[in-house]
Amino acid sequence: MIAIVDYGVGNLFSLKSSLAMIGAEAIVTGDAARLRAAEKIILPGVGAFEDAANKLRDSGLDQVVTGQAQAGKPLLGICLGMQLLFERSFEYGEHAGLGLLKGDVVEMRLHIPAELKVPQIGWNALIFKQPEHPLFRYIHEGDCVYFVHSYYATHCEDSTLATTEYGAELTAAVGRGNIFGCQFHPEKSGKVGLSILKAFCEI
Repeated sequence: MIAIVDYGVGNLFSLKSSLAMIGAEAIVTGDAARLRAAEKIILPGVGAFEDAANKLRDSGLDQVVTGQAQAGKPLLGICLGMQLLFERSFEYGEHAGLGLLKGDVVEMRLHIPAELKVPQIGWNALIFKQPEHPLFRYIHEGDCVYFVHSYYATHCEDSTLATTEYGAELTAAVGRGNIFGCQFHPEKSGKVGLSILKAFCEI
């Protein structure tokens, strides 16, 4: 059973539908006991970092997610959910993340050419940094996935699994031990995204 964390943000039910398409049993829940009972946890997220972080902490689910990850349970953060895994974000101020991975979340606009649109919306190719990683077992370098973001993770070289090119090399996927993250939306990335979710389910 995979538990999708429901803390008031995120594209929860399309993610659940994508998991159903690959035969994975999943629940959407904000119940701490059900999260602890799950075999794996997915932390989704859309919107602003501070708002999402506050909602996660106000619900008490930050401690549940952190505790389960530190105990060795596989955890996958998606989009803003991936950004929350890091130490801090500089989105409209400085805000603390869960600190499960080393790194910061910074504004894309400061690091890409001015003519490129922000947010980055659309399909971009993956550039593997760890091509043998089990998250990539069913896909290939150069496969495209769907991004919607204005901020990205940096100073996270020790956990970077893949990047993408958008006027600069931006972090696309991360992983360290049992903790994983995708800046893109696998549930919106067609067959490639489903293959990544399948690989996570098998870890």
